[in-house]
Amino acid sequence: MMRRRPRACQQRGVIMIFGLIALVIMMIGAVAIVRSVNTSLSNAGNLGFKRDLTNQGERAIATVLPLMQTGALGSDAARQVSDSTRNYSATMLPSNAQGLPAALVDGTAFAAVGVSSNDIAVTDMGVTLRYVVDRLCTNTGLADSSQCTMNDSQVPMGGNGGGGTIAEDPAAGSSGAVPQQVVYRLSIRVDGPRQTQAFFQTTFTL
Repeated sequence: MMRRRPRACQQRGVIMIFGLIALVIMMIGAVAIVRSVNTSLSNAGNLGFKRDLTNQGERAIATVLPLMQTGALGSDAARQVSDSTRNYSATMLPSNAQGLPAALVDGTAFAAVGVSSNDIAVTDMGVTLRYVVDRLCTNTGLADSSQCTMNDSQVPMGGNGGGGTIAEDPAAGSSGAVPQQVVYRLSIRVDGPRQTQAFFQTTFTL
């Protein structure tokens, strides 16, 4: 008796199963690549926004320094008291754990320190800057080292702080005393597109 051979078509289904498995694996890999590319593009965009917000933050510095040097807060007497119409506090503002004044984080706290009309808006770029300036003192009035953070008003000769002789205060009668200046803190919040937000802070003397 002769045996019947199995037909070839009975074995083609196995090849199709492996083909489908390979196709599924390729689809999963394609989806992973697309998501990776999207994530990379999003991160690159966020870095670009952050860099731009850093540059935009310079606008607040350009606004505050003239105000403190020759503007309405250009005299010692004017800086001895707080002025909410100019976002200025003669005493150190309460800050959070990151060292940011609460006035920049909480709108209610900001209302007691400044006014929103001082915000700097860059309309064509969708950027808004809000800033506060506080004198690093515990009390209002005349600044002195007992209640304020002070800094030498003159650097050592040579200008790099690495040696030389400290310039003497001319009013001290050549006693060797170094004139001191109170330190001010400028804190900036920059709101940008896509709900991006950045904070910047610097200290300066006059």
